[in-house]
Amino acid sequence: MRDFDLIVIGAGPAGEKGAAQAAYFGKRVAIVEKERVVGGACVNTGTVPSKTLRETALHLSGFRRREVYGVDYSLNENVNMGDLMHRKRTVIEREHATIEENIRRHNIRRFCGSARLAGTHEVVVESATGASTLSGDVILIASGSSPLRPEHVPFDHDRICDSDSILEIGSIPKSLAVVGAGVIGCEYASIFASLGVPVTLIDGRTALLGHIDREVAAVLLDSFRTRLGIKLHLGVPVAAIELLDEGVVLTLDSGLDVRVEKVLYAAGRQSNTGDLGLEAVGVKTGRNGVVIVNEQYQTSVPNIYAAGDVVGFPALASTSMEQARVAMVHAFDLKYKTRVASLLPYAIYTIPELSSAGLTEEQCVEKGIDCETGRAYYAANARGQIIGDDSGLLKLVFGADSLELLGVHAIGESASEIVHTGLMVMQFRGTINAFIDSVFNFPSLSEVYKYAAYDGLGRVARRSTERGTLNA
Repeated sequence: MRDFDLIVIGAGPAGEKGAAQAAYFGKRVAIVEKERVVGGACVNTGTVPSKTLRETALHLSGFRRREVYGVDYSLNENVNMGDLMHRKRTVIEREHATIEENIRRHNIRRFCGSARLAGTHEVVVESATGASTLSGDVILIASGSSPLRPEHVPFDHDRICDSDSILEIGSIPKSLAVVGAGVIGCEYASIFASLGVPVTLIDGRTALLGHIDREVAAVLLDSFRTRLGIKLHLGVPVAAIELLDEGVVLTLDSGLDVRVEKVLYAAGRQSNTGDLGLEAVGVKTGRNGVVIVNEQYQTSVPNIYAAGDVVGFPALASTSMEQARVAMVHAFDLKYKTRVASLLPYAIYTIPELSSAGLTEEQCVEKGIDCETGRAYYAANARGQIIGDDSGLLKLVFGADSLELLGVHAIGESASEIVHTGLMVMQFRGTINAFIDSVFNFPSLSEVYKYAAYDGLGRVARRSTERGTLNA
């Protein structure tokens, strides 16, 4: 008999939830984590600390209260990076305690060290005290990801940061350039801009966050430029980087020089699979080390599974947890959860935050779906007025004839929360009448669903009238 029913490599969201899923059903589980602390990049260098930094920046800078109460709530000049990081450390410590308690409660054996596959059922754990070999019926690879570091970028210099090291800077920069206008780049650009830091956002792509609804993207772009004062250079790659004693000069393809104190180079992420020995045991990988899996997150080796950032898109903590649960249900034939939901919510914690689920208007057009849209604005919502958010928007995309809800797109305060109302309706293939027929608290942001639905019905009615006029 082998040592364990399951060996998990990595104690991030996928690893922890996969281990707990198997242990809950009575399996003998071991979890191997190379870092001293649990939680993976999500808790230690990614999702949790960056979102905590966002909330801290909004609070200490008074950004939410500016222009609301007729008082200047600009950032106190005595606030420093230590003040910003204090809350981050507190939240991370509490997350560590929660995860460690979950591991203890499920009687999961924890091993600290670097893992390497020595066979299809064997994992070698190398630590400061030596090496040991564990055997298991099933192996789950959940080793996460790390920032992609292009070779031409001098990350060894303290003025050039990636998305991990930006959280360790000692002082608020006098100016910042963010290279890469993806999710991470946009989030950090808006965080530092809210603190009053002059920020320049640079990307070789012409569109900001090209995968989101274009109308929502336009609202975000306007907020970046007018409210946060971010300078944007889109469609212009960085041609050269020059390090100076007092800062950094980025020369763009256009010939423009951008001089800043610090640079955040957000070039994406890569799977942490290079040292696991996957090829030696027959586990196939793709670009940037992404592990190739099927719908049950089973690799090319039947008893080895992978979940989370190591399998690539969408690389979200929420989906990582579900992927690991599905993998373990399949591995141990638990008859419980056979696949990850087809509809996934997606949030970007910029300032303002945005979130979506389902199809965009542009995707409907590409697919040949006859759709209509409905909108409601925070500026016309009592709760929106109370909290001072006059730029928020909820956009519904639905079938023009069936009225079936196809997509929900929100930008503004609590967008990442209110998107779930629409998600639930879509999950059961409901129509926008679900919002018309519902009563929402007043005042509440959720009420925008009712008015977006009314707006959509009005558009459908006007379309029918126009068609009738043309036919006449």
